[in-house]
Amino acid sequence: MKSAVETLNPTRVRLTVEVPFEELKDSLDAAYKKINQQVTVKGFRKGKIPARIIDQRFGRGAVLEEAVNDALPKLYTEAVNEAELNVLGQPEVDITELKDGETLNFTAEVDVRPTIEIPDYSGIEVEVDAVEVTDEDVDKAVEQLRERFASTSPVERAAEDGDVVTIDLQAKVDGEVLEDGVAEGVSYTIGSGELLDGIDDAVKGLEAGAEATFTSELKGGSAAGKEAEVTVKVTQVAARELPELDDEFAQLASEFDTLEELRADSRKRLENMKQYDQATQAQERVLEKLLELVEVPVPEKLLEDEINTRKHNLEHHQLGQMGLDLEKYLEIQGKTVEEFDAETKEAAVKGIKTQFVLDELVAKEKLNVNQEELTEHLMRRAASSGMSPDQFAQAVVQNNQVQLLVGEVARGKALALVVEASTVKDTNGELVDLDDEDEDETTEGSAETTEAAAEETPAAAEETPAAAEAAEEAPAAAAEEKNEA
Repeated sequence: MKSAVETLNPTRVRLTVEVPFEELKDSLDAAYKKINQQVTVKGFRKGKIPARIIDQRFGRGAVLEEAVNDALPKLYTEAVNEAELNVLGQPEVDITELKDGETLNFTAEVDVRPTIEIPDYSGIEVEVDAVEVTDEDVDKAVEQLRERFASTSPVERAAEDGDVVTIDLQAKVDGEVLEDGVAEGVSYTIGSGELLDGIDDAVKGLEAGAEATFTSELKGGSAAGKEAEVTVKVTQVAARELPELDDEFAQLASEFDTLEELRADSRKRLENMKQYDQATQAQERVLEKLLELVEVPVPEKLLEDEINTRKHNLEHHQLGQMGLDLEKYLEIQGKTVEEFDAETKEAAVKGIKTQFVLDELVAKEKLNVNQEELTEHLMRRAASSGMSPDQFAQAVVQNNQVQLLVGEVARGKALALVVEASTVKDTNGELVDLDDEDEDETTEGSAETTEAAAEETPAAAEETPAAAEAAEEAPAAAAEEKNEA
C-alpha cells in the first residue's frame, strides 16, 4: 500500500491511498464467507457454495463491495498511522478507482488537530477581586443560619409577610383544570418568591379557610409559559419565630459555645469561599490571556458539530427538564435567535481552542495523571452529578469515558502550570499567592475551569476520536455511495 498526504488547510488533509489487489485477499475471502452464510443455492449446502457460483449468481460486484467495506477501515487506519496524523471526527472517503484483480485507489479527507506553538506565557498578568469579608457579610451569614433554626406556630389571623402558609392550588388554562395543575398541602413562606408570580399578593390578608384567584404565567409542567387562572386556598397560617442571637443559639446551631466563636468561624468560612472564588477567577482570566496569545485554527466541521451538540443538549435536555422550548427560553432571556447563535458559536470556539491549547501544553510539558488524581477527580464529578462514586465510575467505564476524565485532569494540571507562572494581583494591587492553596485543590479547580470553558462537549471537542474509531463507519458508507454511482 502506498499513501500520500496533502494539506488542504491548517486543519484538514487529504489522504491518497493506492492498494495492490493482492492486499485485499483476506477481505475477499471474508466477503465470500459472509455471502455464503447469507444465501442459498440449490444443489449446494449452506456455506459450501463455490466462489465462481457466487460470482455467477450474485455478481462479482456484490463481492467486491463487501470486500471493500471490510478493508477500507483497516486501510484508512494504516494510512493515518503511517502519516502520524492526529485526526478529528469522521473522514470523507471517495473510491477513485477499483479495478478487479488490479488495484483499489481511494482518497480520504479528514480534519486534523492544527499545529500549535505555545509561546512564553510567564508574562501573563491578571487582576482579580480582593478577598474582603465585612461585618455585614458575617451578619448575613449568621442571619441565614438563624433562619434555618426558625420555628413556626399556627396563628388565628390574616397572613402577613414572612408567615408560613399551608395552601391548596388549582390552575386553569382556557377554563380547563390542568391534570398537573392541582396541589394540596403546599407549605409556602410569603415573600420567598419560590412559587408563582403574584401569589404573595393573593395570600396576604387571607385567614385560614379563605381563598383568592389570580393570574400568573406557569413556570413548569404541561402548560409551562402559558397564562393560567390560579385559585389558592389558605388552610393554615403560621408565624415564624427566630431564635435569639446569643450564646445559647451558638450552642444550638454549631459546635461552638459562644456567639463570638460562631461569628469568627463564619468569617473564616467566608474568607475560604472568597479565596476559592478568587482562585477560580484567576484561572479563568489566565486562560483567557493564554488563548489570546495563541493562534488556533478551528476545523469548520468540528465547530459545526460542536454548535449542533450544544444546541441539542440545551433544547432536549436542559430546557426539556424545565418544560420550555427554545423560543420561550429566548423570550425569557430577552435574546434574539441571531444573538443566541452568535453566543453559542463564540462559546463553542472557546471550548475547542481551550482543549487544543491545553492538550498541546500537556504534551509539551509531558504531564501525566496518576491513579490518585483520577480517583479524586472522579469523586468530585460524582458528587456534582448527584451519583455515588461507584455509580459514576460504572457509568464512566460503560460509556468508555475513562480517557475523557484523564484528559480533564491533565488539562487542569496544564492550566495550573500556566497560572503558577503568571502574575496575579488583586484590586488592591496586592500580589495573590495561589501557592497557598492546596495543590490538589488547585489542580482540581483548574480542571473545573477547563470543563466550564468546554461546556460539556461530548460529540465534538470534548474527546476527539482516535484514528481507528474514525475509520469504523465513514469508509463503508463511502464505498456504498461509490458503488451505487
